[in-house]
Amino acid sequence: MCAYVVLADDDPKQADLIRRYLEREGHAVGVVHDGRAALDEIRQRMPDLVVLDWMMPRVDGLDVCRVLRRESDVPVLMLTARAEEDDLLLALDLGADDYMTKPFSPRELVARVRTLLRRTGRGGAPGGGQQDEPVFVVGPLVVDPGRFEVRVDGRTAECTPGEFRVLEVLASAPGRVFTRKQILERLHGIDRYVTTRTVDGHVMNLRRKIEGDPARPTLLLTVYGVGYKIAEVRPPADADGPHAP
Repeated sequence: MCAYVVLADDDPKQADLIRRYLEREGHAVGVVHDGRAALDEIRQRMPDLVVLDWMMPRVDGLDVCRVLRRESDVPVLMLTARAEEDDLLLALDLGADDYMTKPFSPRELVARVRTLLRRTGRGGAPGGGQQDEPVFVVGPLVVDPGRFEVRVDGRTAECTPGEFRVLEVLASAPGRVFTRKQILERLHGIDRYVTTRTVDGHVMNLRRKIEGDPARPTLLLTVYGVGYKIAEVRPPADADGPHAP
């Protein structure tokens, strides 16, 4: 799997180390050292994935991620020294697809990049751009993997790649409860690098996009102590039944 990756990090030594590991994996890498240069490079080159440091001069990584999510669905892997749970949820809330805290192993980063590329079908991944995938329709919700599109009551809901994959898993089996671990396994395979909090962050963001009232969801439901499910929407009892003459 060969991809073009934009790496934005203001630490030249760390950036050079990451670049060498990614190139060894077969990827082409564009390195920039501040947030404004990152936006310029991404807009010009349309990369397959962005590795984005949180703390950068001119424009920080969170603001870069915020801008990107208005313009693109490119997968974003955020790097940061901040390890609090609130920081993780903030990064996911702004549209990051994955999150790594420093210090980290470059091999682990390469594994995360490989997983994101495989999951989003980018960078020449086998099976990318599938056109024969089923469309999942659950009441007002439509999840179309082939078009990478989510619609609710005919309105398009813009989702990040991570959010889309979570919704795709749940919508594939309405009424079935998936544990966080099962969702992660469907998204990533058996990947020890991704935490269940990632799923919680994506669910929180999805509710803002597909629910009329995110605080009182009717589509994407929590089954306390177990996991999440998409509500099974049944047609009215007489929808297909015999009608009186």
